[in-house]
Amino acid sequence: MSISLSVNVNKIATLRNARGGNLPNLIKAVKKIESFGADGITVHPRPDERHIRYADVYDLKKVLTTELNIEGNPKVPQFVDLVLAVCPHQVTLVPDSPNQLTSNHGWNMQAEVSYLTQITQLFQNHGIRVSVFIDPIVAHIPVAKKIGINRVELYTEQYAKQFEYDPKKAIEPYIATALLAKDMNIDINAGHDLNLDNLTFFAKSIPFVKEVSIGHALIADALYMGLEKTINCYKDCL
Repeated sequence: MSISLSVNVNKIATLRNARGGNLPNLIKAVKKIESFGADGITVHPRPDERHIRYADVYDLKKVLTTELNIEGNPKVPQFVDLVLAVCPHQVTLVPDSPNQLTSNHGWNMQAEVSYLTQITQLFQNHGIRVSVFIDPIVAHIPVAKKIGINRVELYTEQYAKQFEYDPKKAIEPYIATALLAKDMNIDINAGHDLNLDNLTFFAKSIPFVKEVSIGHALIADALYMGLEKTINCYKDCL
């Protein structure tokens, strides 16, 4: 089976918000993205609503025909309220601060066992699949098993940075972490800085990954190639 592609549409909302109004139309763009073959849509609303607005998430849930993945920090009460109200297919827990430009690290799993267990159970009780954003550290996996999460999302920025110099070395910690997760019956997602240059190698190295979430690079490539061709190219990599 191929790996699922969830398209993060934050950057489309960023472009819309730059001028106010509704151009580009987020809903129209998402419908096109789905029709071109995306397996899901990812959004990461932040408290300042600088890209995806909370209202957008409600609007998207009404029209999506694929999976909805909502990313964010559950320590923000407004985020928890949103997720429980919308009930997406998946929530991805990310430990980013409110003013953070973009996510840049995973959870300190050992330090957050109690909290992550509590919030995971809350979302699962509402029928929501829970994924937790982690760095590729093998020791995190037994903790994830203890917490009872459904998936881990491997934070792939370091892989992307090292890939151009030494792909085999770059992928090593990801393979090790993913193999243990598989052995412990935890499914695997991945995301951050994956692109057309490094995605095929990643997918071939860890073919049992369930889903990758890609936004910035994909939307940037679409400026040159158009959304349909770009999505097809990413799907081909998977």
